[in-house]
Amino acid sequence: MEMYDNENTVQKSFDEDFLPEELLQAQWAEFIELKKIITELFNRKQSPLHVLDIGIGNARIARHLSGVKELWDMIAVYDGTDNALPCIKISNEIIKQLNIDDKVAVHFFDAVNLSQWKKKYDLIITTWFTAGNFYPDDFDFDNYRPGTLDLSHNKKFEQIFSGAYSLVNPGGEIVIGACYIDNDNTRKKQESFYQKMGMTVITNGKDNFTATKERFWSQRFTEEKLKTYFHFADPGKISSTPLDTYDFARQVRIKK
Repeated sequence: MEMYDNENTVQKSFDEDFLPEELLQAQWAEFIELKKIITELFNRKQSPLHVLDIGIGNARIARHLSGVKELWDMIAVYDGTDNALPCIKISNEIIKQLNIDDKVAVHFFDAVNLSQWKKKYDLIITTWFTAGNFYPDDFDFDNYRPGTLDLSHNKKFEQIFSGAYSLVNPGGEIVIGACYIDNDNTRKKQESFYQKMGMTVITNGKDNFTATKERFWSQRFTEEKLKTYFHFADPGKISSTPLDTYDFARQVRIKK
């Protein structure tokens, strides 16, 4: 079972009345920065962009982009992938309602196989903390002892994003819309939210990720850790932007 195969997780994660302000404001902060990036890439390319959204969720980004003609005209193709069928269903319903299926297509697909994808893109995005959800295949949610997982490398993260990087056109980029900043205050906010969702947290301050018995897993990152994980990219082309004033989340750009 994937994280978002759980009906309770899907319902509460996409319920704006349920989400804490830090998470809601991170959505808008990352979207504002993403609009700037799309405009920058469009102006440089002088033609509409081909975009891939890894973990499209409820099609939030496509929905908001399509609501502004000036932005939507900058998009030629918007492909989305997700490995959770409930998210595929929600996204397809929204795409149909908005009548944007001329540009947007959703694919049930596991991002670990991105190296096999046949298309190329100007912009590949993964938004709203999705980049932190790629946990090791052998992680033991039932018996994990805090502080015992070494994340100096994350094989799945690196496999997914090296695959994504291979799909980026020259001059294009990968954008991690929002990722958690690794500090104790952020950890406590994560734990509080997961407990509010009715989950049992199985990690503590010894870990730089938060996991629950219900198979939810979300990693926090330092800038140094991200550069280590993106070892296949030019470190001089990796940059980040704070999304708030309290060290909760940042956006990361990996240019090619």
